[in-house]
Amino acid sequence: MNGYRALKEGAGVGAVAPRRAIGVSGKDRAAFLQGLLTNDIDTLIGGRGCYAAWLTPQGRMLTDMHVLESGDMMLLDVPAHLVLSTLRRLEQFLFSEDVQLADLSEALRSVWLHGPAAPDVLLGVLTGLVDPGSWREYENARAKFNGAPVVVARISQLGVPGFCMYVEPSREEELRRALQSAGAIPATHAEMEAARIEAGYPVFGLDMTEDTIPLEAGIEQRAISFDKGCYVGQEVIIRVLHRGGGRVARKLVGLRRESRAMAQGAPIFGGGKEIGVVTSAGSSPQHGVVALGYVKRDFTGPGTSVLIDGVAAEVTARPM
Repeated sequence: MNGYRALKEGAGVGAVAPRRAIGVSGKDRAAFLQGLLTNDIDTLIGGRGCYAAWLTPQGRMLTDMHVLESGDMMLLDVPAHLVLSTLRRLEQFLFSEDVQLADLSEALRSVWLHGPAAPDVLLGVLTGLVDPGSWREYENARAKFNGAPVVVARISQLGVPGFCMYVEPSREEELRRALQSAGAIPATHAEMEAARIEAGYPVFGLDMTEDTIPLEAGIEQRAISFDKGCYVGQEVIIRVLHRGGGRVARKLVGLRRESRAMAQGAPIFGGGKEIGVVTSAGSSPQHGVVALGYVKRDFTGPGTSVLIDGVAAEVTARPM
């Protein structure tokens, strides 16, 4: 079984992008983050979490993050290249709150496991877990790996059960080997990209940047709470939703064709004019040549024909 098939039918080891962690402790941590992030942080209890974005006042994304509340601290999982800038920006918003921030880049490493068999593999490698197959998204718990502490969170990114394990750097390779011994198969970058693009899962830095409004990327249902109070950038989001009916100038869509690779950054044409750009591309054993890209809103319907490098491609739904 190769890595792609393992992701779909078994258990595959691999990350969609490099990530690192920031620790947030102190009794005011939830209230502090509640006013900054798009999701409802204040309702999180120990063992729960959520996906969220941090926006500029103009509604553009500064970063995305996985937020995990353990009961005595929160872990913010952010793109690796944004750890320091995110930490500095958080520090700028601190005044008299009881909040402590820590860069955990050198203290923790993340190991990702995806696939229908992932829960069983976890139970064969870690101790102290209770039925991870029944966990809700972003449910998290502490466990042990050969006596060492590990934090496990359910974060599904590829349309199958997914889990992230945070361990000490010295244990990272040992954990990977143990997962493989329990039946998991390493997935290559190309295999991970194929599965991710099929699932329509956008990565910050590729499919989302500091020019992106969450509504354009289609992440609002999992990243934004529409019931919470104010957060940075909320006015723009509400204005688009209520005055604009949720319509944005461009949307992230899937793209597919049978042959000829598509390249990141390639312009997309429709109706005789340039209408967008490819943000991620790969080759799928199931769907052929696949990509994610932004197109103008009149071209977002599944089945719409577009041209990329002079060759026809079809707009698809996300996930495919």
